[in-house]
Amino acid sequence: MRAIVLGCVLVLAFVLVYPTLHTYLRQEADLRELRSQVAAARERNDDLEAELERWDDPAFVTAQARERLSYVLPGEKAYRVVDPETVEVPTTQVVDEDTPVARTQAQQPWYTSVWDSLVVAGTTDDATPRDATKRPTKDTTKDTTKDTTKGAEQDAATNDASSARP
Repeated sequence: MRAIVLGCVLVLAFVLVYPTLHTYLRQEADLRELRSQVAAARERNDDLEAELERWDDPAFVTAQARERLSYVLPGEKAYRVVDPETVEVPTTQVVDEDTPVARTQAQQPWYTSVWDSLVVAGTTDDATPRDATKRPTKDTTKDTTKDTTKGAEQDAATNDASSARP
């Protein structure tokens, strides 16, 4: 009988203590995870502040302008070393059969390609040239929309003038 009572007391104690102990252990794990996240955020914040302080140094700003934007100081010559395996061979100028637009080489300056496109756009393939002496025939029908518009404008001006009088 004592063993049964002792077993019941242990089961009752386990049922009462287990949820509380489980919640405590889960909260401790969450707290450890949050502390590690805070430490990582502080470390990142310190790194960002150090980088921000580096931007106050004029030498660092100059180095970044040279590296990122390829700037050079006056009097210096800039050289760009290109890996020959990654450089594409420039294609020759080819005119597409369907359209009169020419493909340009990659080494041409932009204004050369613009000029070439204007030259190509100025050429026509029309078989019949325009006759400069030929003039369009004059339409003898009277445009009534202009007359009605003028009349409406005059009526509105008259109404505005009459309503402005005291």
